[in-house]
Amino acid sequence: MIWGVDPGTIATLFAVALAAGCVDAIAGGGGLITMPSLILAGLDPVSAIATNKLQGSAGSCSATVAFARRGLIRWPEAWPIALSAGAASILGALCVSLLPRAVLDAGVPILLVAIALYFATAKRMSSEDATARMSRGAFAVSVAPAVGFYDGVFGPGAGAFYMVGFVTLLGLGVVRATAHTKLANAASNVGSLALFAASGHVVWPIGIAMAAGAFLGAQIGSLLAMRLGARLIRPLLVTIACAMALRLLSDPANPLRRAILGLFTSG
Repeated sequence: MIWGVDPGTIATLFAVALAAGCVDAIAGGGGLITMPSLILAGLDPVSAIATNKLQGSAGSCSATVAFARRGLIRWPEAWPIALSAGAASILGALCVSLLPRAVLDAGVPILLVAIALYFATAKRMSSEDATARMSRGAFAVSVAPAVGFYDGVFGPGAGAFYMVGFVTLLGLGVVRATAHTKLANAASNVGSLALFAASGHVVWPIGIAMAAGAFLGAQIGSLLAMRLGARLIRPLLVTIACAMALRLLSDPANPLRRAILGLFTSG
């Protein structure tokens, strides 16, 4: 036993986090892999979410460093956006019990499918930047805090939401948009992690092992994203967005799932 946790469990979750970190660095959605694994390992839902934030923070910070080394982050423009997202994620985590979860459960899958359709059909998906439709300042006080708040409250799809904003509103090329998304993700992950850590919900032996795996996986994923660009990022974004939508709809308590099933059974 290592700090009261079976070594085999730690080794397995390290490998899971490595794979998730690789996927997450490219298109987000690593939680699709890690969250079920943490639940299967015996963690209660709150501890699983908190521990997942630790490995997610390590992965997003690792990816940010990798992209920054290639000069893909414009720091004077990126810092205000990241700080805004991080602050909003803390507020979101504080408000998690005040917001109607049913609305998020029903609405987010629809948004994710819309995002998948956008990336699947968008004509401009290249590494070249285009004309921005919104100033960086306006983005930092509107879109970034909105997504950061959502990440603190709920989380699934936050990376895809950031990507849409960076590509469509700020005109960033897909690789640079991925880099800026990882920085914003890192800020919102660290913000909400601070609250979970203070509340004592993080299972540190598992979290540290998974953080190491996520850090290494994110380095691999970032390298692949920079080498292959839109050829890899675009199809993976579509796949991950659809997978997250299906994962949310698989919950029997999801009101949208019940409404869809009701239409079929009533017919």
